[in-house]
Amino acid sequence: MAREISLVSSVDSATMLLLFHTFSKQLMLCNGLLSSHRRVLDIKRTLDENLERSRREYEAARRRARRRYVRLRALALCTRLLHLHGLERRVWRRDRPHGEVFWSNVLANFDDEQWVDHFRMSRSTFEFLLGLVEEKLRRKSTRWRKALEPRRRLAIVLWWYATPSEYRTISCLFGVGLSTVCTLVRQVTSALNTVILKQFITLPEGEILQNTLRGFAGRGYPMCAGAIGVTHIPISSPRENPAAYFNNRKWHSIILQAVVDHNMCFTDIYVGYPGRTNNARVLATSPLYKKAEEQDGYLFPREDALTVNGVEIPVHLIGNAAYPLKKWLMKGFTDEHSLTPEQRHFNGRLNSACTVAENAFGRLKGRWRCLLKRNDVDVAFMPDIVTACCILHNVCEMNKEDFLPEWTANADEVLQQPDADLYRDTVMDATRAIRDTMVTIV
Repeated sequence: MAREISLVSSVDSATMLLLFHTFSKQLMLCNGLLSSHRRVLDIKRTLDENLERSRREYEAARRRARRRYVRLRALALCTRLLHLHGLERRVWRRDRPHGEVFWSNVLANFDDEQWVDHFRMSRSTFEFLLGLVEEKLRRKSTRWRKALEPRRRLAIVLWWYATPSEYRTISCLFGVGLSTVCTLVRQVTSALNTVILKQFITLPEGEILQNTLRGFAGRGYPMCAGAIGVTHIPISSPRENPAAYFNNRKWHSIILQAVVDHNMCFTDIYVGYPGRTNNARVLATSPLYKKAEEQDGYLFPREDALTVNGVEIPVHLIGNAAYPLKKWLMKGFTDEHSLTPEQRHFNGRLNSACTVAENAFGRLKGRWRCLLKRNDVDVAFMPDIVTACCILHNVCEMNKEDFLPEWTANADEVLQQPDADLYRDTVMDATRAIRDTMVTIV
């Protein structure tokens, strides 16, 4: 009897396990079906929303097209009536004769000193720049409006770049509409960036590279093709993600990273990263970094490298302690309390050579003072303005334009630059050997 009860119990246990296993599989299958059903509903809901959004956009576009068609028909009818009645068509704009008088006075009576003071370059350099972008700035006159000449367009925007004047002030001064000044700033900025960017901002090659190497060697640091640094450009608080642009000095900014040669000209720029980002992060995302790493640490031709005591020293850039130590990027020693006299001497020479970047940023902002204030422009457009100012800076420096002492920004005009974070990371032995060898030849 006990054996029969045990057998029945065993059978019941096996049956229960089988039922539990079957029930679990069925439950998992039901959960899977429910999840699939929910996903299908989500996809259907998304498709319905997209379809409704597309329908609304189509209807809005159709209404805009209809309104435009009605306006054009009314305009054509008015034009026809004026023509039939023999009335002379007038130019459709507000008369601003004072602007014409001012511009004529500028062209006829401004001497070289006044031209440099207001446009930050001599008349000859202005004409040289105009020749490069004139075709891009030319617009066709119509029966309704006479187009502004390219020379006046360029002058208006250079005046805006060089002074802290508002759009309204320049509008009254040059006798153009407020919206026209806004449009011209975008048009001229776009022309500079698309036509002459690569002509004036490019890493040195060939004989120019050799001149750069000799220039930095004359400053006490050999094998250097440029100093890298960053500066923060103030902006108004953006609508989207303002915290990302709020730097550690408590103001909103975007970052300009630049490589500067011995003549304080920019040879590479990368602009637009939010002000809260550290220097090493900006560098790591830049095309310059990717190019150097893809070329195995040789940013410049390997045949220009120098071999000392069996260590190959490539032509490289120099930067401060906020950057990583790379074959193509040297920085000073950071542990000040345990440095040898030779290492301290190396730090002094490197830091002295790096001052070209700080001086270049100072001259850039002093000459084009729109970069000193919080501009009321879209944060997405501000990098284009900074790029255009860098191009103009190089044009002026390459043409040996004077930098007047009064252009240097006063302390109360300049927002204090954020502190750079010290970069600490594992350094490869080969890279450390290059820096140690540089210590012996500096």
